[in-house]
Amino acid sequence: MLYYLFEYLDKQLDIPGTGVFQYITFRSGLAIILSLLISTVFGKKIINFLRKQQVGETVRELGLEGQSQKAGTPTMGGLIIIISTLIPVILLAKLDNIYVMLLIITTLWMGTIGFIDDYIKIFKKDKEGLKGKFKVVGQVGLGLIVGYILYFHPSVTVRTDTGKVNIYSEQSVNVISPAGVEEKSTATTIPFFKNNEFDYAELLSWAGDGYKDYAWLIFIPIVIFIITAVSNGANLTDGIDGLAAGTSAIAVLALGIFAFVSGNIIFSNYLNIMYIPNSGEMTVYITAFVGALIGFLWYNTYPATVFMGDTGSLTIGGIIAVLAIAVRKELLIPVLCGIFLAENLSVVLQVGYFKYTKKKFGEGRRIFLMSPLHHHYQKKGYHESKIVTRFWIVAILLAIFSLVSLKLR
Repeated sequence: MLYYLFEYLDKQLDIPGTGVFQYITFRSGLAIILSLLISTVFGKKIINFLRKQQVGETVRELGLEGQSQKAGTPTMGGLIIIISTLIPVILLAKLDNIYVMLLIITTLWMGTIGFIDDYIKIFKKDKEGLKGKFKVVGQVGLGLIVGYILYFHPSVTVRTDTGKVNIYSEQSVNVISPAGVEEKSTATTIPFFKNNEFDYAELLSWAGDGYKDYAWLIFIPIVIFIITAVSNGANLTDGIDGLAAGTSAIAVLALGIFAFVSGNIIFSNYLNIMYIPNSGEMTVYITAFVGALIGFLWYNTYPATVFMGDTGSLTIGGIIAVLAIAVRKELLIPVLCGIFLAENLSVVLQVGYFKYTKKKFGEGRRIFLMSPLHHHYQKKGYHESKIVTRFWIVAILLAIFSLVSLKLR
C-alpha cells in the first residue's frame, strides 16, 4: 500500500525522496526491520493472549528429558509469524505482483490448515488433530492452485538468453538493451551441472508434435509433491525449541538471494543464470518472512515460551516450497532443506524398518532410538539447545553449498 502511495507522490507530485520506494533493496530492508519489530514487540502480547485463552501444548509422554516442563506452554505461535510477515508485505510490496499474490495465498491457505489442526488438538482435546487425509487434501489443493497459476498465468515467464543482453554507455548513462523474448516455460535449474536448464515438458517428448501443450500434466503433479513433502518435513522438524524456525530462516534467506539475482537482469546476466521477470519482488516478502522467523525465535529458543504449532510449521514448509518452485530452484530443496529431508527420512526409515522386521522376525526393530532424528539425539543424552545449535550449523553449511551452485556447474 505504501509502495503505491509513494509511487503517486513521486510520479504525480514529484516530491523529492519518494522515489526511493521504487527500489526493492530499500523496501526489503524496511520489511525485515518492521517484521522484527512486530514479532518481538507484539509477539509478547499474542503470547499473553494465547495463555489467557488456555491455548497450551498437550505433551505426550515420550520419555524425553525436560518434556514435562513444556506442558501448558502456549502454542499456535505461528500466528506471530503469519501476522509479522503479512503486515510488512501489505505495506511495502507490489500487491499486484503475481509472485507476491501467490505467496500471500500460500501463507493464508497453509496457515488455515495448521490453525484448524491446532484448534482440534487444543479445544476438542483430540491429540491427533486434523486427520491426515484432510491435511493432504489441503496440501494437494494448494499445489493445484500454485501449479495452475505458475503454468498458465501470463506474467510467469522466463528468459534463459541473458548472455545476449547488451549493457552499453549512452551519454554517460548505462543502458540495458534487452535481447530475446520472455516466454512461458516449465524450465527449471539442475544444480551443479553445466548447461543446467531442464524443461519438464521434455518428459513428454515421446508423445510427438505439440507435446509441450500438455506439460502441465507433469508440472502440476511435481508442484503438488514438492509442497506436500516440504510442508510435512517442516512439520516433523518442529519438535524442539527453535529448531524449525532457525533452520527455516537460514533456508529462506538463501532463497531470497536466489530470488533477487534471478529477478535482476544485470545479476542474472553476470551469473549466466535464468532470468525470471518480476520475481525480484519476492525479496520483499522473503525479508519480511525472515524477520518474522527471527523475531519468533526471541520467544521460541530454549526454554521456549511459545510453540509455533502446525499453524506455523505447515505455513513455513508451504512458503519454502513455493519460493523454491517460483525461482526454479526446486531441485535444490534436498540440499537447501537437508534438515527437513533428514527428519522426513528418519521417520520413513524407522517406520519401514520396524514393520519389515516385525513381519520377518515377529518383533519390530528400530534404526534410531527414536524418530524424527532430533529425538534420537535427545535419547542419546544431548541437550536440546546443543542439538538445535548443531542443526543450525549444518543448515548454514547447506545454504552456502546451495548458493555456490550459482557458479559451480
